[in-house]
Amino acid sequence: MSDELSGFTIGVTADRRRDELAALLERRGARVVLAPALRIVPLADDTELRASTRACLDNPPDVLIANTGIGMRGWLEAAEGWGLAEPLRAVLGGAYIVARGPKARGAIRAAGLHDQWSPASESCDEVTDHLRARGVAGQVIAMQLHGERQPECSAALEAAGATVIEVPVYRWAPPTDPAPLHRLVDLVAGRLVDAVTFTSAPAVGALLRAAGPNADAVLEAMRTDVLAACVGPVTAAPLRRHGVPVTAPARARLGALVRTIVDELPRRAVNLKVGGHLLTLRGHAAVVDGELRPLAPAPMAVLRALAQTPGRVLSRAALLRTLPRGADEHAVEMAVARLRAGLGTPGVIQTVVKRGYRLPID
Repeated sequence: MSDELSGFTIGVTADRRRDELAALLERRGARVVLAPALRIVPLADDTELRASTRACLDNPPDVLIANTGIGMRGWLEAAEGWGLAEPLRAVLGGAYIVARGPKARGAIRAAGLHDQWSPASESCDEVTDHLRARGVAGQVIAMQLHGERQPECSAALEAAGATVIEVPVYRWAPPTDPAPLHRLVDLVAGRLVDAVTFTSAPAVGALLRAAGPNADAVLEAMRTDVLAACVGPVTAAPLRRHGVPVTAPARARLGALVRTIVDELPRRAVNLKVGGHLLTLRGHAAVVDGELRPLAPAPMAVLRALAQTPGRVLSRAALLRTLPRGADEHAVEMAVARLRAGLGTPGVIQTVVKRGYRLPID
């Protein structure tokens, strides 16, 4: 089977680059659930952004912290609309410029400016430590925000003697249609997706807020059965604070994120030799002797239960507990029948008369 992610279902919480990320995952065979957790709202006409820009012109910053590419481009575009682009570029050109990541660096250079330093971790804490070590007493620091305020970073720099001008270029807002996000919450809590991707730290908080009273169930699912895949360490930080193990690439890129998922998810698959066949359990599908067999949730739940203790007989009552509430033992028989039909291979699911079912391991 050439598609590395065939049989796996992956939730995508990104908004702006969701189509790009979904295409990268689908190209490798994954089934993708699109559920933007947040959307970016530009503030080109915002009086606060204009006031921050004027403050930079009146008090030229000694240091510029560029947090995001989209934010820097948006700031300069807004300044151009006000007729202030050239004066703004002139004052920023005299600053010591910190680009928090490669996209911010690209936007800085596209504007004809030159960045002097970037943090290896792309974290605000590393930026703050670097600037305090360099010395900021008496200096003016312009901090381009990335969707929300960063009071800890501003407070640390101000405590070191700096004056901080916060530059809010855009803000995070709830998705226009919250239904897909609530559906993803249910899928994660029910362990019906294999992974969830995050490309920003605020998206983590948005997912947990959408979960409401189910937030603990969502976190527990990500601690155990559902892979939490983050684009970088900054995005991963809120999940790690909740004790969720996170997979993240060394470099914060979408392509690297997808490669990390390709490496990790297949390793989580269950592989068994059953009735003379090689059986692999992948998310919403089984692979029998290299052939992908997509399965509905109920047959897949029965198969997973049997695979947890291969060779052991599970009664109908035991298998019933794996099905949705309200099901009866007839539903178990139907799920087993659909499982056998879906696998299309005799001998994989064995009936033990008056006792139940099992996987006859080799």
